[in-house]
Amino acid sequence: MALDYLTTEVSLLPLIFTILLGVSVLLYVILDGYDLGVGVLTFFADDQEKNLMIASIGPFWDANETWLVLGVGLLLVAFPAAHGEILGALYLPVTLMLIALILRGVSFDFRSKVRPDRAGKWNKAFFAGSTLAALSQGYMLGLYITGFGSSWAVQGFAAVCALCVTAGYAFIGACWLVCKTEGELQKKSIKQARICLWLTAFGIGLISIVTPWVNDYVFNKWFALPDIFLLAPIPLFTGALVIGLDRLLSEMPLAGDRFAYAPLIGAVTIFILCFHGLAYSFYPYIVPGKMTIYGTASDDEALKIILVGTLFVLPCILGYTIFAYRVFRGKVRKLEYY
Repeated sequence: MALDYLTTEVSLLPLIFTILLGVSVLLYVILDGYDLGVGVLTFFADDQEKNLMIASIGPFWDANETWLVLGVGLLLVAFPAAHGEILGALYLPVTLMLIALILRGVSFDFRSKVRPDRAGKWNKAFFAGSTLAALSQGYMLGLYITGFGSSWAVQGFAAVCALCVTAGYAFIGACWLVCKTEGELQKKSIKQARICLWLTAFGIGLISIVTPWVNDYVFNKWFALPDIFLLAPIPLFTGALVIGLDRLLSEMPLAGDRFAYAPLIGAVTIFILCFHGLAYSFYPYIVPGKMTIYGTASDDEALKIILVGTLFVLPCILGYTIFAYRVFRGKVRKLEYY
């Protein structure tokens, strides 16, 4: 077959699909993360600011969720046993997340089509949907890190992760508003970004401490020689980036709106570094301590067929994502329907 070179004594196909799955999840966390964060921050905005904030994500938010669909689809077809294990353990938070995303989508459309005196209810629904979705994803992260434990300590840690991930989404959402808005809303977003930056840093530190503490496998990967010297730059660079972003935000807005995109680029870099750290920590496990990518992957023949389809679908998703962000670049204007 044309793809036979991908199968060696130890097949490369599970690793390829793991990378595709990881990229899909990372892009979802970054892209849908900022628009969920904007939704969370609408709680602190007046009606006019809410309109501008929602207009800033209007052309993108629906397409951003495509990456979640792609990630779940890849997990199902490439690692079916892991899909059942993960979604079985996360049944309740996944259900809450889907309800939240539906509520968010409905409220996004209805808020602009109802009478002005009723728009406030849909604004609250949009905030509630965004916040519940963010909290659910953070809670799932906490359970995943601890191997889907059921003790009160695990549940408490997952609850803290829920708050920290929500703060992280609010941080990247505020950075998005810094580069997409101007005037008083931009100044307010700068202040919110500084606050959420340190809440996010707290969450990163907490997860970095708890993960090796509850998982001997991760502890040995992070602190064994010589790996400790190879991995030390990740937390060091992340810490330096947090301090640098705080200093930059304290000086903004700058004359001529210079470096307006810098906080968003910094936030994306922090997310990438954290994801890289987690991915390295658990590899080759896809279900921590239970299932590896090689033990749960579908048959190689099936993976080859799926890969062909993925190679057609992925460029299409990337293409229209890049096109949308290029067309709607620049500062936000009032969202209107004709």
